[in-house]
Amino acid sequence: MIIKNGMVFSDRFEFVKADVLVEDGKIKAVAPCGQLAGEGEVIDAAGKYVAPGFVDVHVHGAAGADFCDGAPEDIEKMAAYEGSVGVTSFCGTTMAFSEEILNGIFDAAKQVRGNRKQGSANLIGINMEGPFFNKAKKGAQAEKYIVDPDLPMFRRLYERSGRMILLVDVAPELSGSVEFIKEASRECAVSVAHTCADYEEAKAAFEAGANHVTHLYNAMPPFTHRDPGVVGAACDYADFVELICDGIHIHPSVVRSVFKMFGEDRVCLISDSMRAAGMPNGVYSLGGQTVYMTDGKATLEDGTIAGSATCLPECFRRAVKFGVPLESALRAATANPAKSVGKYDEIGSLTAGKRADIVILDAELQPAVIIMEGKVQ
Repeated sequence: MIIKNGMVFSDRFEFVKADVLVEDGKIKAVAPCGQLAGEGEVIDAAGKYVAPGFVDVHVHGAAGADFCDGAPEDIEKMAAYEGSVGVTSFCGTTMAFSEEILNGIFDAAKQVRGNRKQGSANLIGINMEGPFFNKAKKGAQAEKYIVDPDLPMFRRLYERSGRMILLVDVAPELSGSVEFIKEASRECAVSVAHTCADYEEAKAAFEAGANHVTHLYNAMPPFTHRDPGVVGAACDYADFVELICDGIHIHPSVVRSVFKMFGEDRVCLISDSMRAAGMPNGVYSLGGQTVYMTDGKATLEDGTIAGSATCLPECFRRAVKFGVPLESALRAATANPAKSVGKYDEIGSLTAGKRADIVILDAELQPAVIIMEGKVQ
């Protein structure tokens, strides 16, 4: 397959007029127009953007299904929806649950891994969001399952999952958190989340090995000039921060400021979507709690925001509408999240040798062609 004449998002994170050669499910080469020859399908991408497939490292559900429903068919339903909108890789994300419930969820994930169906996104791993949180910042998490960091529990779950956990969340002010972070960070990325930590406590977490912040600004203390908290510590020390760019969780001005504060190489756009994504207004559930979704806003009965109902590609488009440069927003939805969970050697950029997960976007940044593992979906 050759994709010709498109504006290709290069691995230098800029658009260049180029062709892309795909062979055996991999990107073979990217070169100036007319310099590549190959067999098979030719796609003319003139007037369009050729981008890596979107990578969502924080997604709970979509299309009426939830990763925590605990059945392979539910994960497959999610994956089909994600693939249809241009997400080619995702981390199924848990909620605060008991070890017994998480075991069942992880067993289902193991059955899906490596068995991608036509048109569906790849399940690349698990984002273990919970249960090691501060109850005061539980958000939409079920308080009855929230516990202090438990390293033996994490290790059992890590092995039970087939070592699929790529990211685990923790509130750094809790008892045992620093030791937990030191040990868990040897196995996967560790993210600061659902926390009341002050600047020094968050700093200690990053110094212990945490490298990530879950949905920046949400479920954490505010960033103020005398008490910068997690946001200030993250600016100084974190490798990556997540941002929900649905226009509901974060004001557009703050979205722009985060890219300026953290730089385009540290921001990871995420959906944090729950089962209402891609669905009509109605009553849904998240982590065993009732959620009401109206015009894209999902809330618990008390008004607490309960995840989003917006897919990652739409969050990317909204970031651009909010004034984030196109190249920065696209990098934050592809390369940065892939790097944040240790998968950048496989996905996240149009680089020779990587999996040929490619999205061709039209002038409105909508997917015109979606390619996964070198095949048009």
